[in-house]
Amino acid sequence: MTQAAPAARLPAAVLAATERGGARVLSVSGRLDVAAAGRLWLEALRLAAASPARRLVIDLAGLESCDTAGAALLLTMAEARAGAALEGARPQVAAVLARARTALVEPPCPPPVPQPPWHVVIGQGLTLAGDGFAFLGEAVLAVLHLPARSRQFRIADLLRTADEAGVRAVPLVLLLGLLIGLILAFQSLVPMQRFGADVYVANLVAISLLRELGPLLASVVLAGRSGSAFAAEIGTMKVNQEVDALVTMGIDPMTMLVLPRMAAAVLVTPALTVLMELAGLVGMSVVLVGAGIPMAAIRNQIVYWVVPADFYQGIAKSVAFGAVVAAIGCRAGLTADYGPRAVGQAATEAVVGGIVATIMLDGLFAVLLYRLHL
Repeated sequence: MTQAAPAARLPAAVLAATERGGARVLSVSGRLDVAAAGRLWLEALRLAAASPARRLVIDLAGLESCDTAGAALLLTMAEARAGAALEGARPQVAAVLARARTALVEPPCPPPVPQPPWHVVIGQGLTLAGDGFAFLGEAVLAVLHLPARSRQFRIADLLRTADEAGVRAVPLVLLLGLLIGLILAFQSLVPMQRFGADVYVANLVAISLLRELGPLLASVVLAGRSGSAFAAEIGTMKVNQEVDALVTMGIDPMTMLVLPRMAAAVLVTPALTVLMELAGLVGMSVVLVGAGIPMAAIRNQIVYWVVPADFYQGIAKSVAFGAVVAAIGCRAGLTADYGPRAVGQAATEAVVGGIVATIMLDGLFAVLLYRLHL
């Protein structure tokens, strides 16, 4: 009794087409590997699709070995003709065909997730808002208890956070402020020149930067850079159970982790706002000087129309924006879940929540200042 030849020495697959009992028979023999399947693919599909009125039989009695590429070719040939049959396959070839057939079956689509009703969505939003106010209350209590827990408040963390959130954000703030000033001045100059009021672009852009855009854009930069960093740092500590270890040792996480970051954000946001405003004024001046307006006229417009209240309103907004962005970032980290995706989700919540809260707070400031005639 002779032994079967190893697969490496088997001849390459050969495809032959014959007629038997009114049916078209495609016989495959030899070794049907990836090379043979690529060589025979087009010819095999052409022969399988020919004579559609006849029944197709794919005879595998002479097929010695087959890999997944060959199995894919055989199954594709069978699908090319309705009612086609694979016959005479050896056990090892049949096993490969079965595995390939199972792999090619598309999994069923999961059922759609039902959307909660509107009152449930509103309830979830109110719950999140309540949790946010509760966190701010805990922060206020931590500030009141700070004299008794002064050793837990580390100045080194405050300085490190101020450096990362403030000093390292200066180039980005200057670039953003310069571009915003350029864009505002250019977009305002084009329509104002039609009425001969191009000199008033200076006070228009200056008031917009000082009262609204300066603190708002500085807080957006803070939310994108530092709010996400706060959430990622504290979220990593939460996932690694370091926050639980602090509580076990009797250390208040609000005092040790949250207050230094909030204090640093409150300190650096006004400085970033001032830099943003100065860079915006420089960008505006470049556009206006390029349009033929002398620098003295630009300075006179700013000095005459801009009052100190405009600057103070922007600084007051920036302080509130910095505190809110830092609080949202720290809360996202402290409430992070356990798992590999927890830190990323916490950082995303911090950025989105910080920007949305800043815009909503800016709207409240606008209504309040209008009511107060400021």
